Amino acid sequence: MQQTRQFNGGRRRFSPSDRPRSAHFSPGRGRSNRGPKQPKLIAPHKFVNRAVERVEEAYVPTHTFNDFALSDKTKATLEFLGFTTPSAIQDQAITPALEGRDVIGLANTGTGKTAAFLLPIIEKLLKTPTRNSVLILSPTRELAQQIDAEFKRFAAGQKLYSAVCVGGANIGRQIRDLQRNPHVIIATPGRLKDLLERRIAVLGEVDTFVLDEADRMLDMGFVHDIRHVATLLPTNRQTMCFSATMTPEVKVIMDEFMNDPVIVSVRRGETSDHIDQDIVEAYDKEDKIEKLTALLHKDELEKTIVFCDTKFGAQRLADRLSKDGLPAVAIHGNKSQSQRERALKAFKTNAVNIMVATDVAARGLDIPNVSHVINFDQPKVYEDYVHRIGRTGRAGNTGKALTFVQGGSRGDSPRGPRPPRENRDEARPPRAEFRKKPSLSIPMHPQPNRRKKMPSSRDAENRLVNLIQGS
Repeated sequence: MQQTRQFNGGRRRFSPSDRPRSAHFSPGRGRSNRGPKQPKLIAPHKFVNRAVERVEEAYVPTHTFNDFALSDKTKATLEFLGFTTPSAIQDQAITPALEGRDVIGLANTGTGKTAAFLLPIIEKLLKTPTRNSVLILSPTRELAQQIDAEFKRFAAGQKLYSAVCVGGANIGRQIRDLQRNPHVIIATPGRLKDLLERRIAVLGEVDTFVLDEADRMLDMGFVHDIRHVATLLPTNRQTMCFSATMTPEVKVIMDEFMNDPVIVSVRRGETSDHIDQDIVEAYDKEDKIEKLTALLHKDELEKTIVFCDTKFGAQRLADRLSKDGLPAVAIHGNKSQSQRERALKAFKTNAVNIMVATDVAARGLDIPNVSHVINFDQPKVYEDYVHRIGRTGRAGNTGKALTFVQGGSRGDSPRGPRPPRENRDEARPPRAEFRKKPSLSIPMHPQPNRRKKMPSSRDAENRLVNLIQGS
């Protein structure tokens, strides 16, 4: 149906269907008082789940590390490091990876995915030590650095070299590392794109391509960068993709990049059975901070990660906690590389027991013995919630996850009624009332004019006549 426009006195009048879709109109009013549509919050009941108190049947691997087709040097290194029994993902993924097959690994965080692809890579390099032949992409610089540290541990003394190319670090040093032609390049998509545009990175010799934490990379918007990188790689490569979740976006990428992959799934559900999950109701931001402070003063919170939505919010909360006698460090995108490393070291070594972080900054961090995860800001999507609380409850330990929600929303509805003021915490200091200060240029009360009145010329003449007559 063709839209009609009427003109009246030179003023354009729109039919209802001709109005912009982004605007909201109310009858009888020029504009609506409704704001933009708010994203639907996750139902609070999804944040409540008790840790299962049961003796869990341990996974029985079908291999030992000695059963894998690994070199004697690699086996000796694993024995020295104390690796005797492979985890579930290692037990099922190492063999097809050693055979050169494409592998899709689906596993929860903290299950040993890194070793599942690094050990086959090292074995391939020992047989054919081609330079620039391995490319590993990770979503964050911290995860990339952890992968590099693991590579150096497993390949110790075997003359295999790696280069880490991540944002927030000295690009000049990274360029020099690439010019030495390392065997393994470990990079974040953004920095690799920059190096490719400078014609520094060389990908023509890559025969092993690894996407670690693929779901998170796609969530962060790197899909176009990943596709561009894939077009520069040889087609006869081996591709391995590891992810905590199988989202539709991840499936599309896997279908594009992989050739008849072996799918290994050892996921045990959305969240670990070892994490006790609950909610904390708060009625406003100050109430949230008061309750968070009270929680963190408890002795049972030995090592806690607090999640915020924004970089500014994370820094401000860490400063507030430190000011209130709870030493905390913050890790977010505005921190320099050296600042992030110092914060992580302080948290890992128990110099401080509270770390405030954003989703992106904490992604992929391997921090042992985290007792509690607190979602100060509620995650927008459930996948982020799964990744957040996956920082605790690792290695068979029981963890605790707490999520702040709007007061009165313990049911399915994400928001609830605000309680009467008499039922709220009355210890909170009252808000200062606004008092309008009087203007200094206008007196509060009319003042009498204290200036002496100057006599006029007529008064002066009368006074002179009176004096003459009196004489």
